[in-house]
Amino acid sequence: MQAKETLLADLVQGKKQQFQVPLYQRTYSWTERQLAQLWRDILEQVGLLGNEDGASTHFLGSVVLAPSPQNAPTFNRWLVVDGQQRLTTLSLALAAIRDHIAGDRGDEAERIEEDYLVNKRMHGTDRFRLLPTQADRAQYAAQVNGTTAEHGAGDRVAAAYQFFRTKLVQAEDPAEPVDPLRIEEAITTRLTFVAVTAERGDNVHRIFESLNNTGLKLSQADLLRNYLFMKLRTRGEHVYETYWLPLQESLSNEELEQLMWLNLVLDGDDRVRRQDLYTAQQQRFEKRAADEPEIEEYIKQLHRRSAHFRKLIHPREEPSPAVRSCLERLHDWQAVVTHPALMLVLDRRARGELDDTDAARALSYVESFLVRRTICRIPTNNLNRIFQSVPAQLPRDVPVADGLHRLLSSDNRFWPDDAELRDKIRTAPFYRYGRPHQRRIVLQRLEESHGHPEPVDFATAHLTIEHVMPQAPGDAWMRMLDEDTMLGESAEDLHARLQHTLGNLTLTAVNAELSNHPFERKQDLLKASHLEMNRRIAAAERWGAVEILARADDLAERAAVLWPAPLRDVRRAERSRDWHLAHQVLAALPPGTWTSYGDLAAFLGSGAQAVGNHLANTPGVINAYRVLNSEGRVSDGFRWATPRDEGDDVRARLAADGIAFTAAGAADPAQRLSADDLARLLADPDEEGDEDASAAGTGDGEETRAARFRRQLAADDSPATVAAVEELLASWEALGGWIGHGAGQTTTSAYLMLGAAGLPGKGIWPLTLYPGSGRGGTAEVVFQYLASRRPFTDRALRAELLARLNTMDGVDIPEGKLDLRPAFRLEILDDPRNRALLTETLAWFRDRWETREAD
Repeated sequence: MQAKETLLADLVQGKKQQFQVPLYQRTYSWTERQLAQLWRDILEQVGLLGNEDGASTHFLGSVVLAPSPQNAPTFNRWLVVDGQQRLTTLSLALAAIRDHIAGDRGDEAERIEEDYLVNKRMHGTDRFRLLPTQADRAQYAAQVNGTTAEHGAGDRVAAAYQFFRTKLVQAEDPAEPVDPLRIEEAITTRLTFVAVTAERGDNVHRIFESLNNTGLKLSQADLLRNYLFMKLRTRGEHVYETYWLPLQESLSNEELEQLMWLNLVLDGDDRVRRQDLYTAQQQRFEKRAADEPEIEEYIKQLHRRSAHFRKLIHPREEPSPAVRSCLERLHDWQAVVTHPALMLVLDRRARGELDDTDAARALSYVESFLVRRTICRIPTNNLNRIFQSVPAQLPRDVPVADGLHRLLSSDNRFWPDDAELRDKIRTAPFYRYGRPHQRRIVLQRLEESHGHPEPVDFATAHLTIEHVMPQAPGDAWMRMLDEDTMLGESAEDLHARLQHTLGNLTLTAVNAELSNHPFERKQDLLKASHLEMNRRIAAAERWGAVEILARADDLAERAAVLWPAPLRDVRRAERSRDWHLAHQVLAALPPGTWTSYGDLAAFLGSGAQAVGNHLANTPGVINAYRVLNSEGRVSDGFRWATPRDEGDDVRARLAADGIAFTAAGAADPAQRLSADDLARLLADPDEEGDEDASAAGTGDGEETRAARFRRQLAADDSPATVAAVEELLASWEALGGWIGHGAGQTTTSAYLMLGAAGLPGKGIWPLTLYPGSGRGGTAEVVFQYLASRRPFTDRALRAELLARLNTMDGVDIPEGKLDLRPAFRLEILDDPRNRALLTETLAWFRDRWETREAD
């Protein structure tokens, strides 16, 4: 038996061989949780390519191989005893890269296929370099061959391939594009394995068990501390008591590790990873042959800088009011990514290079950089690199604050200028981007800009974000919107375009009963508000498109003053970023779904005609043909942007993707994704959420929330539906669940919870019930949330939940919405059979959760 460290390229590349997954092995089982972690590791290694400091590769684990009984002298076949999940995943990633570049780099695509995926000139199953288990084979072959195959909702091979196709589109971000061939290089030369090769008769399972035994690992801080005091042979006790012990007592071990990493970054190392902290610092000392005084000075420096670090995590310790205010806002924003820049400012202030006023100005640039990018929907994926590079790249010929302003203003940082800021405040669906607490902070700062003589105490006010024009408008709202539509636009299109923009959002703690009433009913409520922005809204005679856009312009002027602009009007790529966002979301369309030009335009904050023109004239946009008109038909002006597709029948391609058609020939409207659905496709389920659905715990206000939910339900639904919902809630409690209620003051909700009450993050729920808001109550099935919660990370389990729900009359959720949050009407529960079926489904859900494997 031989064991050695190897790379995927060395294991697989260029050899006529096959890795066979035995039939007794489990089927492919990686979920998006594991795929996302691997993708982060791959991108991290991409950033380390060419690093002359010998940064560590990423260790993926073991691959245990044994000779196959089907081995032949000219064709080696290996049984994969351990490692099939990793090998399958990396093969699918390489297949996705091949297909991503096939249009304009065909030679490279062919090379990837022949080096890693297939055995050229072999036939049948021998053609595949990796041969999965029988259950996965057809779908894996379809991805490698570039063909279509029937797949179920729970098929993980197809889902993994689609995951990588989507991520590759995202990696084309204009702010920091990543070459797909660099990703290939990282996969094949930066991910390492221990390859254990057995001979016939060897006990491969014994070595498999040994390799997979793990113990409690020392942290990077533990390793570095041990190294430091090993070097302090004569001064160790004094240094420990004077500097290290106070440092260790003021910070947790995780915080201490973060400080040690920041210390390296401040000293100019803009490439070091936190997990390489110990190795990087050790190498610095060894390279300089550091003696005891140098080691002691390093620990003193950590001790000094710990005071700065504590102000980042405890801003109230900062004595300067101006600096403290900036630090508090950045702390509330949860801007951990900016810590290298913040530490630099505080460190330079301590050295006398700038005063409190200039320090606050420097921090305001950091805040503006974050806020403007959020308002303008610029992805956050490159923020780590931007801020980690600040200490090393800060100009030395100007004062610190001016240098930071200049550095962040450079054209590859994408700090939006005033023109872009004004445009996005008017058009971008702000409510559907970023984190809920960040959206509140933006509105809070805009309210504070009014300088009200009796400012609101936001810490105790319990305000939530309110849509002035509601998300579910009644007939009165729609009639008013109809007056403001443009040529070719419906009231529904106008509502979708404006509902989530900043001009239509405010903060309020108003009574829930008036949440969706006509504007005239809202005015009295808003007039009585302590917030100046609400009183100004109440002064309007109506609330349609004209008023929303006028308020957006006012907010934009305030925002431009609150958050400083970059230094100069440098080259920007605003529209290319918008189109990149369109490419991302189209690549993420699940099988069996379509969207419309209007939906995509509302998601982008663009116009439907501009969307159509772009798709028609841009080759290589994945799933562009799945954008239809609002009736679900192929647009009269549609044309294939790629010559090789010309002549293909669009409807046949749609049918192959699982899209059904009505008797009238239109795409099934149940499979259509709205603008909100599109936003959820790219959202992090742990970060994305409505303001009104941000909490489901129990507490002092639980009875009030429950009563509010019942009042709203009774105000909108029939007595029969209210009684049916009450029966459902009672049935859920009889099953051992409990009812949580959302924290929203405007519109509340009811969560069907399992797990310990009052312990956030420890429970799970399958459904959220919402009052009707003028159109009848709904039950939202939270597939997107369940996809990150065990055991429902298993796509097959979510597919079974969907199938069970679809047995109810009036429910027909398409498979394509298995990663979203589809809803059905509460009124269907009026039928006793439907209530019985739903109760059975909830019992099944409870049983699956209670028998889950421990994390």
